Amino acid sequence: MDYEHTPVTVEGKRAVVIGGTSGIGRALARGFAADGADVVATSRSEESVAETAAELRDLGAETIEQTCDVADRETLVDLRDATIDALGGVDVLVTSQSYIARSSLTEGTEEEWEAVFDIQLTGTYRAAQVFAERMDEGAIIPISSISNGLSIPNLVPYTTAKGGIDAFTRVAAREFGPDIRVNAIRPGFVRTEQTGGTYDEGTDRHAEIVRRTTQGRMADPKEMVGAAIYFASDAASYANGSVLTVDDGFTSAAFGE
Repeated sequence: MDYEHTPVTVEGKRAVVIGGTSGIGRALARGFAADGADVVATSRSEESVAETAAELRDLGAETIEQTCDVADRETLVDLRDATIDALGGVDVLVTSQSYIARSSLTEGTEEEWEAVFDIQLTGTYRAAQVFAERMDEGAIIPISSISNGLSIPNLVPYTTAKGGIDAFTRVAAREFGPDIRVNAIRPGFVRTEQTGGTYDEGTDRHAEIVRRTTQGRMADPKEMVGAAIYFASDAASYANGSVLTVDDGFTSAAFGE
């Protein structure tokens, strides 16, 4: 019997990480580069793009410096075409862009709702459309969140948009597959610039994270890298339409000790 397996690696692949200059996206871009991929990490900030590109080059990756705004389809097309011109193609697309508007359901505005959706959900839709046009095969990895299965006050647009990403993943996998696989990662509570203050030690929310996770802590962004490398790798050839939760047991916990 043949027990050989396909290695879990992105070595030699060409990846684009939207939202790749901060938080989880930056960790994924660096992780891909360290594993041997060429990586373009992009966001709206020229300074952040340049800084992250320098880090990726130090890790041995080929890259370009190209800003992008997922609310603007033309910038996505420019990003795609520039990456293909420089690297010869795109094998992996990660959509890790994020935007949060914190307000209650009664006090929130339609403008806040539309802004969150335009970046989180519609931005993922736009990016997948644009890149799939010129991807013969490969992987698209949207970044979701466990928040879409929880009731978190003052995060209605964000949690709803993230729920849409899970649904989008399942439908896109069916439409783009089998050549392009679409699998989402649903992180738990990760310590990033965006979560700073809200989940700091001493807050009720941090105490709940400690209570409901097996390790009693928030995640480091780099702890999402393994899941992303798996979905991006050829080892995930039979994974399509999956949403993988990486939350140290938070959503499955019922009672603390």
